[in-house]
Amino acid sequence: MRIDLHTHTLLSDGDLLPIELARRAVAKGHQGIAFTDHVSLSTIERVIREASRDCELAKEWGIEAILGVEITHVPVSKIDAVVAEARRLGAELIVIHGETTSEPVEKGTNRVAVSNPDVDILAHPGFITLDEAQAAKDNDIVLEITSRAAHSATNGHVARLAMEVGARMVVNTDTHVPEDLMTEQEAILRAMAAGLAKFEAEKAVRKTPLEIVRRIRGR
Repeated sequence: MRIDLHTHTLLSDGDLLPIELARRAVAKGHQGIAFTDHVSLSTIERVIREASRDCELAKEWGIEAILGVEITHVPVSKIDAVVAEARRLGAELIVIHGETTSEPVEKGTNRVAVSNPDVDILAHPGFITLDEAQAAKDNDIVLEITSRAAHSATNGHVARLAMEVGARMVVNTDTHVPEDLMTEQEAILRAMAAGLAKFEAEKAVRKTPLEIVRRIRGR
């Protein structure tokens, strides 16, 4: 069963309402989905409040609907403060928009993200360094292998460093339109394309997302 922990709705730059995206995920066989719309201090309160309502509705279909955020393009010096505010407002899952090569993310974002144990996932971290991958492992922050075309060019690099230090990985879609959602088999193939052996790919697609959800529910 598929769990996708990085998606966007029309509460930021996606195409669908959270409940509409949840329904598409149910139809595609998903066990869980996280709504992780882009936020900064300008939108964080509204996005969390509004997405929480559809999380409750989606549970009627038996899917784990997780209230998350993706903290995006925040000044490095303020990331920890925004993470704390997201938690205070009720975010269950915190994703940090990493230093992808396709956007001008401030240098140092990866370092701050992997140093904060309250962060769950570092998304599309681009040319993450070995030291940063080690910090992710030490702080139990999961590194993302992404299927989003704009960010996926460095998947192989991310996977190689994660395997070298033993950091956990997860395969996410960074969905913006419903066609972005992947089946479990498609996600496994995406991880293998990044250089993971089949058993490692299956772990990143099946085991690690489930562990993250259980940790969220245990908080």
